[in-house]
Amino acid sequence: MQPVAFWRKAIEGITVKTIFFLLLGSMICSFGIHNIHQRTNITEGGIIGLMLLIEHWLSISPAYITPLLDIACYALAFKFLGVNFIKLSIIATLFISGFYKLWELFPPTLPNLSAYPLIAAILGGIFVGVGIGLIVRQGGSGGGDDALALTISHTLRWKLSHSYLLTDIVVLGLSLTYISVTRIVFSLVTVTVSSHLIDWIKDFKTRNNSKANLVR
Repeated sequence: MQPVAFWRKAIEGITVKTIFFLLLGSMICSFGIHNIHQRTNITEGGIIGLMLLIEHWLSISPAYITPLLDIACYALAFKFLGVNFIKLSIIATLFISGFYKLWELFPPTLPNLSAYPLIAAILGGIFVGVGIGLIVRQGGSGGGDDALALTISHTLRWKLSHSYLLTDIVVLGLSLTYISVTRIVFSLVTVTVSSHLIDWIKDFKTRNNSKANLVR
């Protein structure tokens, strides 16, 4: 295949609008994780939580861990979710890794909320939920946990929020090796907020269309 033809095939179905929302979602999500989750030991579940677990025990930057974990989950998702999903997810993963490296170059932007774990849990969940929700709505995923949750949702016909909670609870259980039970309770708050926000943003247009049809 000629380079030009290959490039056209690679970007087929990807618009400037799609790239913009992938970029925006990646920025919001990574900002919240860097400024809230990593500083307060309130973890996310899924690949994000696994990434924080590995960072804690092995001191490896999320910028390097994230792509490796994501690739493993994308390989599983490819069969069920198609090529376009993989293309968009790879773009989002690169954006997220790039933003992690960017945030690491600067001191934390937000106040340290370690003394206010409930606020940290809710605010962190909002950052992740909005950021990943924007990415999922474009037809991609922000990481391997999203790919895994979407695959579970697709194959088992579950609500997306339920699929997220399944993977989150497994990772949060492992996170008890370095996070106290109290902090895990707050982590459950943040994953509940983020998973329901992702579900809500993903289906926002569908709900609006349904309401419009009812009015007609």
